[in-house]
Amino acid sequence: MRFDLLTLFPEIFTGYLGESLLNKAIEKQLVQAHVHNLRDWANDKHNRVDDRPFGGGPGMVIRVQPVVEAIEQIQPLDSTPGRLILLSPQGKTLDQPLVEELAQEKRLTLICGRYEGFDQRVIDLLQPEEISLGDFVLNGGEVAAMAIIDSVIRLIPGVLGDEQSAVDDSFSEGNRLLEFPQYTRPREYRGLSVPEVLLGGNHQEILAWRKQQSLEKTKTRRADLLAKQSDATNENKR
Repeated sequence: MRFDLLTLFPEIFTGYLGESLLNKAIEKQLVQAHVHNLRDWANDKHNRVDDRPFGGGPGMVIRVQPVVEAIEQIQPLDSTPGRLILLSPQGKTLDQPLVEELAQEKRLTLICGRYEGFDQRVIDLLQPEEISLGDFVLNGGEVAAMAIIDSVIRLIPGVLGDEQSAVDDSFSEGNRLLEFPQYTRPREYRGLSVPEVLLGGNHQEILAWRKQQSLEKTKTRRADLLAKQSDATNENKR
């Protein structure tokens, strides 16, 4: 998969792209990541890409010209045009089903905003898909872009050591509920012991225990997920 990142602060991605699973995926050529500096498309001598909003108000707004012209040059860099995504608190909320959908793409182009956002004509002309991490505001879209990359690459074959872990994770395709508790050595620590069922080697009992633990944790912490699962089941029966 190829990621193209359009940002005002490309240096934010330097450390991120060089660490952990993402760096290994890049080295294995499972993932490509290309960072583009929006200021390269500024059309004045000061490399300004933002200006005061018409009608007044606080802050600055990112101009339409550099964003549109940047995307017009970035998209043809690969034979696959790429799914165009603008990170915005006004977008639809990122969740695991959407991540699974994005992971089917061969290329994602992510536009990272700053300040008071974009001139509306960026959206009108480019028609990007707007995605948000949730009902809160970040200083910019870079962290949101990293969240998309981090969640998507886990579903690319070969990135994880054990691909089954991505199926069993909370919210994932094989488990739309919260994940069951996990344990490792030591067997006992400060009076707390690993549940005996996990030590007996009976895989059917372990599976049943994990399913029950997942259900109970979801009931306690995220009952809304049970309602969503019930709605989806009823919809499939129609």
